[in-house]
Amino acid sequence: MKKLFIKTYGCQMNVYDSARIADLLTPLGYAAADAPDDADIVVLNTCHIREKAAEKVYSELGRLRRLKEERAEQGGRMLIAVAGCVAQAEGEEIARRQNAVDIVVGPQALHRLPEMIARVERSEGRVLETDFVPDEKFDALPAARADGPAAFLTVQEGCDKFCTFCVVPYTRGAEFSRPVAQIEAEAHRLVEHGVREITLLGQNVNAYCGAGPEGNSWSLARLLHRLAEIEGLERLRYTTSHPRDMNDDLIAAHRDLQKLMPYLHLPVQSGSDRVLEAMNRRHARDHYLRLVDKIRAARSDIALSSDFIVGFPGETDTDFEQTMALVREVKYPQAFSFKYSTRPGTPAAAARKQVPEQAKSERLQALQSLLAEQQADFAKSCEGLSMPVLFEKPGRKTGQAVGRSPYLQPVHVDDAEHLIGEIHDVTITRAMRNSLSGALTAVRPKGMAAA
Repeated sequence: MKKLFIKTYGCQMNVYDSARIADLLTPLGYAAADAPDDADIVVLNTCHIREKAAEKVYSELGRLRRLKEERAEQGGRMLIAVAGCVAQAEGEEIARRQNAVDIVVGPQALHRLPEMIARVERSEGRVLETDFVPDEKFDALPAARADGPAAFLTVQEGCDKFCTFCVVPYTRGAEFSRPVAQIEAEAHRLVEHGVREITLLGQNVNAYCGAGPEGNSWSLARLLHRLAEIEGLERLRYTTSHPRDMNDDLIAAHRDLQKLMPYLHLPVQSGSDRVLEAMNRRHARDHYLRLVDKIRAARSDIALSSDFIVGFPGETDTDFEQTMALVREVKYPQAFSFKYSTRPGTPAAAARKQVPEQAKSERLQALQSLLAEQQADFAKSCEGLSMPVLFEKPGRKTGQAVGRSPYLQPVHVDDAEHLIGEIHDVTITRAMRNSLSGALTAVRPKGMAAA
C-alpha cells in the first residue's frame, strides 16, 4: 500500500480541495500517512494570500528535499507535489528555487494529478499544470467522501472583484458556479454518509449563479432553500461573502430557513471610505453598516464575523480610527485581522505610500485587542444559555466530545463521546478564550431540526 501525506495551508477551499485530492488518489492505492516521513508522495496544498504563507511553503520544501534525499539513499522514492494558489502563481519560481519538486498543479487542474503522477513515474521529469478549467475539474472529480458529521462543499470558485490587494482572481480565475444538480447530488451523498452540517464554499460564495434544473440561473438563496429540503441535513452555512453580493433574497433566507445557522462571515476589510476605494472594494462604510442593520432585522440572534487589513498603502491614523469606530459600532463575536502584505502582481504592491512596519504592528495590536474583548464579551454572554451542539470529535479528556455551537464556537462537553455525529442541547457553563464548556441538558428527539 502506497502512502499519501497532504499538508493544507490557508482557507476552507483548500481543505475541500485536499479532501478531493485524497479521493482522487485512493483508487490508485494511496492510503493516508501520518507524517511526510512515511509518505510515497507529499502534497503541499498552498495558499498565496499573504507573503509569509508562501515563504512557509518554500521552507517546508527545504525540509522535504532532505527527506527525499534520505529516501533515495535507502533505495526508495518520494514524490513531492505543490498544489494550490502558490503553485498557480509561482509555478516557474518553485521549479527554479527547489529542484526536488516533481509536480506543480494549480487549483483548477488538480483533477489531473493521477495522470501527472504517472508521467513522473515514467521518468518524464517535472510536470507542471496550471490551466483554468473549473467545469472540467468538477466533472472529473470523484464523488466526495464524508469524514465526520460536518463537511465543506464548494459551490463557487474564482473572483471578478479585483480588490487591489488580492491575488485570488489571478490564482483561482474568474467566478464560476457549479450547476445546482451537481451540488445537490454531492450534498445527498454526504448526508447518506452521516454528514449533518454542510458549509457551502466560494471565494465569493454569495455571487453564486449556477444553472438550475431548467437551465436558468439560481441564486445562493434559492440554492440554500433547495438544500434545506434534504432530509437528514440539519445545518447549513456558507462562506466567504462579499458585501456587494449580499442581496435581499439572501438576507431573507436567514430569516426563513431554520437550518441556516445564525452566523455570517461578511468581510469589510476597512472602516475608511478612502481606503475602501483604494482597495477597489466597491462598497462604502455606510453601505456595509446598512447591510448589518438589515441582516440583524431579519435574524436578531445572528453573529457577524469579518476580515480586516491594517496598514494598507496610504492608510492614515484617521483611516485606522474609522476602522476601530466601525468595529465598536458593529461588535463582532469573531473576526480575523492581518497586517497588509504586498503580493506581487497586485496593484497595491506598486503603491507609493506604503505604511511603515512599526505602524502596521501597532495598529494591528490595537485592533486585535478590541476584537478579542468583543469575542470574550460574546462568549461570556453565552454562559447559562442552552444551545444545540453538533458533536464532531473526541475531546482531550476521556469520554469528552467537542462540537460546534450555532455560532461556530468549539464546545467541550464531558461524557458525550458516544454522541459524536449527533446534535444535542448543551447548557454553557463556562466561556474560555477560544471555546466554551458545557453540560448536556436534554436529548434531542431524532429528526428534530436544530436552530
